[in-house]
Amino acid sequence: MPVRITPARLATATAGALLAAGAPAAYAALGDGAPPPRAAVRGEAFVETRLFFGTERPDGGPDVTDQQFMRFVDRHVTGSFPDGLTVQDGRGQWRDANGTIERERSYELILLYPASQAKDRDPHIERVRDAYKRAYAQEAVARLDDPVRADF
Repeated sequence: MPVRITPARLATATAGALLAAGAPAAYAALGDGAPPPRAAVRGEAFVETRLFFGTERPDGGPDVTDQQFMRFVDRHVTGSFPDGLTVQDGRGQWRDANGTIERERSYELILLYPASQAKDRDPHIERVRDAYKRAYAQEAVARLDDPVRADF
């Protein structure tokens, strides 16, 4: 049975031929003509947990200060994550329980720990979130967990 060449098939075949012919030229223009080397996979399996802490209090109290936040980290985080952590200043927004979009200064706390310890670390992280919500009348502390590779 003969193959019918439609305009779509012709366009697909032409595009494929042009890409195949152009790839070696693109590599040659960038260097020695060889494709770029693949990045080496380094490090061990870790989990990166990022927590986001707002600073405005929905109850109308004063915003959480830098000193208050660092005292909170010293009391509630450092003991469970003594190997290190990172705190970054941020500006964020989110929709509160009343549907209002709140814009506020915030902190991002980054924790990095071996993937093999994820189950053991989870209750510590949840205690941190709960403690902050209670201490500063917050509706939520956002949490993101990502598998990563880390090399020190």
